Order: sequence, then C-alpha cells, then structure tokens
Amino acid sequence: MLPRYLTVSTEAGEHEIAIQKSRFIAHIKRVETEAEAQEFIQSIKKKHWDATHNCSAYMIGDRDQIQKANDDGEPSGTAGVPILEVIKKKGLKDTAVVVTRYFGGIKLGAGGLIRAYSGATSEGINHLGIIERKLMRIMQTKVDYTWLGKLENELRSSVYEIKEIHYLDNVIIDTYVEEGQKQNFTDWMIELTNGQAIITEGEMLYLEKKL
Repeated sequence: MLPRYLTVSTEAGEHEIAIQKSRFIAHIKRVETEAEAQEFIQSIKKKHWDATHNCSAYMIGDRDQIQKANDDGEPSGTAGVPILEVIKKKGLKDTAVVVTRYFGGIKLGAGGLIRAYSGATSEGINHLGIIERKLMRIMQTKVDYTWLGKLENELRSSVYEIKEIHYLDNVIIDTYVEEGQKQNFTDWMIELTNGQAIITEGEMLYLEKKL
C-alpha cells in the first residue's frame, strides 16, 4: 500500500468545454481494476452513442502498471495518448477519463485535436478536483465519559482527525494518525487524561482529502 498518492473521486463527474463549435465532454472516475475502467468507458459510450467520438485513457496500479489509451476513430495519437499524458502529468493513479466529442463542423488538425483533448481532460480534472489519499493508522482511545468533552475539543483543534466515536460502556475515539506520530499521539492522550486513557492500535486506512 502506497503511503500517499493522488487520484480522483469514486463518483463519476463530467465537465464540458467548446472548441471551434465542437463539444468536448470530459468524464472522469476513480477505477481500481481494468474491468472497472472498461465498464466505465462502455457506460459513457452507451450514454453518448450518438457522439462523433468517445476517446479514453486510464492508468491503474501502485506502479501505474496498467496504462491504456484509445483514439476511437480520431487520427492516431491525437486523443487517447494526450488524455493519458494529462493523467500522468497530474500524478494521478487509478484514474479513467473518457472525452466525448460532438463534431461542430470545423476540423482542428492534429495539433488542434491534441490540444483539445488535453485541455478538456485537464479542465475536467481541475473542475472536479484531485483527491489526496494518505495511509493512516487508526488509534483507538478508550476513556471514561467524563473525559469525552475535553478530548473531543482538543482533537478537533489539533492536527489529528477524528474518524468515529463509539458510545459504549466507555467511550472509544477512533483517530487518524500518521505512522510516525503514533508515540507522540499516545503520549499526548495519556497526558491529557492524567494517565486514564487506554490507547490501542487499529487498522490502517486511507484518509481522503480534496486538494
């Protein structure tokens, strides 16, 4: 598991631009397998069955081991590869993009097409937003209910982020903590509760933040 990487939202989004009377609609979604990517591409093709082209690219894997680009009838190298290059330049992983084109009657030429598909992809990603995923350890702090107000206030004004609070016989606060900060976090909780807190390590999860 990567300690940190950039990607896009799991919810598909789209953004449209117009160039020389042609409509370019960028559809963007996070995908974790090639099957997911192909399913996403096919869903866009089905939705925009009447479009002139539905060009696509995706990059998947911790080491970007799966990379595919498709020009869907545009001149070779003018659509799919430019889309893929934008994904690479933005440092995104597990990302699929389909750019739908409705031809407006004016030919753009090879250079114009490359700029159009690159621009549509870049603007689409910028519009929808980039997600940072950071691998964190869930630290569980178990305390008596009398400490809840103080700890919750301290945590919400700190660098740490609360994941969840469990209201059981005692209260358990799940907090996202960077691996290198585990001891600092534990010492802080012990100090705040005069040694009354029981701290245990939970699972490792990705914390997502929109940049």
